[in-house]
Amino acid sequence: MDNEKSILTLSDLYYSVRDNSILRGISVDIWKGYIHAIVGPNGAGKSTLVSCIMGLPGYQVQKGKIIFDGEDITTLPVYERARRGLTLAWQEPARFEGLKVRNFILVGAKNKCHKKAEEVLNLVGLEPKKYLDRAVDRTLSGGERKRIELASIIAMEPKLILLDEPDSGIDVEALEKIFELLDLLKKQGITVVLITHSPVVLERADHAFLMCCGRILDKGSIARISEYFKNKCIPCDHKVPLGEF
Repeated sequence: MDNEKSILTLSDLYYSVRDNSILRGISVDIWKGYIHAIVGPNGAGKSTLVSCIMGLPGYQVQKGKIIFDGEDITTLPVYERARRGLTLAWQEPARFEGLKVRNFILVGAKNKCHKKAEEVLNLVGLEPKKYLDRAVDRTLSGGERKRIELASIIAMEPKLILLDEPDSGIDVEALEKIFELLDLLKKQGITVVLITHSPVVLERADHAFLMCCGRILDKGSIARISEYFKNKCIPCDHKVPLGEF
């Protein structure tokens, strides 16, 4: 692949909190229309990386550039990045006491028609009649909230979706629906970046990056990167700085 097919390019990203360096020169090309995975141990910096890509409050990189769809978005606020077609599905979906599912889905949707809310709920395997008028609150299970969040993201019609631990807190049935959704997104030409610890989720990707201690240590095919899960590590000369992570 070449840079002409990259929808997202990260160039030499650095991010620190006080004296703790979390991202240390991350450079990555995300190819348009593919499913990518970023894997690595706890503390590798994976969730911090997607937070920086999305531009969440408190996650502005101190060095480097983020190029999305040909535009430098490094200093743009999160809502401007979302407006350009970049979105993030959280590891732990939010609750909104009193807000109905239909309104949650339609608030960011390109098409505000109520038929759209029904359509995207069906795509994630939730019956519209049972969910449209329910509140996005603690009465929903974690798996239900995750699927509703994904439905809202589909309704936004994004160009790139960042999925942080898509299998976290959900059952096998919900995970299968998410896998079906990944296949659909790929057919529609939407780019997906999966942040995962799971070899099962990794198998759904086309390409993967191995991250450790704020750096990309390896990249390549799923077969290549899946060796990490077999060995819990790969042979390298990388040293973890004393007192970090």
